[in-house]
Amino acid sequence: MHQIHVSLFSERCAAFRITPLQYSLLSLLRDLGEADQTTLANAAALDRTTTTGILKRLAARGLITRATSPTDRRAQICRLTTEGEALHGAMEPAARSAHALTVAALTPSERRCLADLLSRVIADHDHRRGKADVV
Repeated sequence: MHQIHVSLFSERCAAFRITPLQYSLLSLLRDLGEADQTTLANAAALDRTTTTGILKRLAARGLITRATSPTDRRAQICRLTTEGEALHGAMEPAARSAHALTVAALTPSERRCLADLLSRVIADHDHRRGKADVV
């Protein structure tokens, strides 16, 4: 299912030159306003090294800013730039289309069931890893 979604996302969003993981972090920053790399890593279920690499690439493209936290010099506070907000807004319909196509063969009831089952798998995984509040 993941491979199908990545393929559909790549088709629909190719013009934006953004990967699914980059889009996830842009979406989180849009929703949160700002966040440090650890918060973003936890929210996206990524390791910190991967998250930091993605954030560096987004910053190099001018889509986010990264600034040292005034309370923790090890933390980088990330925010969308105007360009990042515009890109996210422009690509959101294409990304949503990829998401919808991923589960297009399912009825609305089956989609809810799939979402419920996946939530249970994630919650169990997080619980076993000691992250009961993540999801």
